[in-house]
Amino acid sequence: MPGEIKFEARNLGKAFGQGKRVVRAVDGVNLVVKDRQIVSIVGQSGCGKTTLAKMLLRLERPTSGELLFNGKPVDAEADPRDHWRQVQAVFQDPFSAFNQFFTIRQQLKSSFRLFKEKFAQSEIDERVDQGLLAVNIQPKEIEGKYPFELSGGQMQRMLLARIFILRPAVLVADEPTSMVDACSRASILNYLMKLKQELSMTIVFVTHDIGLACYVSDSICIMHQGKFAEVGPPEQVVGAPESAITRQLLDDIPDVHRTWIER
Repeated sequence: MPGEIKFEARNLGKAFGQGKRVVRAVDGVNLVVKDRQIVSIVGQSGCGKTTLAKMLLRLERPTSGELLFNGKPVDAEADPRDHWRQVQAVFQDPFSAFNQFFTIRQQLKSSFRLFKEKFAQSEIDERVDQGLLAVNIQPKEIEGKYPFELSGGQMQRMLLARIFILRPAVLVADEPTSMVDACSRASILNYLMKLKQELSMTIVFVTHDIGLACYVSDSICIMHQGKFAEVGPPEQVVGAPESAITRQLLDDIPDVHRTWIER
């Protein structure tokens, strides 16, 4: 339900290495992601935002703090598929998420192995077709095609089609627009909004682009050196930034976009 907390991180940390060589990629982060919100985690490369996203996805195990999902601690020892049925991802490089030796349709259909319940083949085919149509791809356009036969923008839409097919409660989108052109970028952002509206989805949007975050978010978390430097609604973070790193991110916006962002 709207307003309920989906994810909550309490003093969450992730360290790599040992002794003097330890690197704290995420250092004491507190985060609240409420149902049906879009929360953006914004920061420069190396700030820890992708490591945080991987912990939300159960692809990395925290070394300190606590992570809760739907009010319950995320159990690192439990079957991760139970978590992945409800929390899915769209990554920066869509080609790395698909096996190049199997057709796209085969792989979209194989996504149903994630579920405990059994689906009739006709239902699987229907949901795959619906997912493709949701991202403006006619099913016949990808029939018999392999990932390497599609462009980066088309493959990113295949990842989003997979989300429409699986219908998770939460989507973690890690830099989903950074490898595509401006036209594809706008389309992907529109599909993210469509996911939120049509499937009542909660989205964690990870990006280095504060302008994009301002466009799509209910809340923005500015991350720097493993910590949150500033958290708040877009109009507050962008309109009255308190942190030096936030001001630097805003200064990096090209002048041609500045008026649009300020509005």
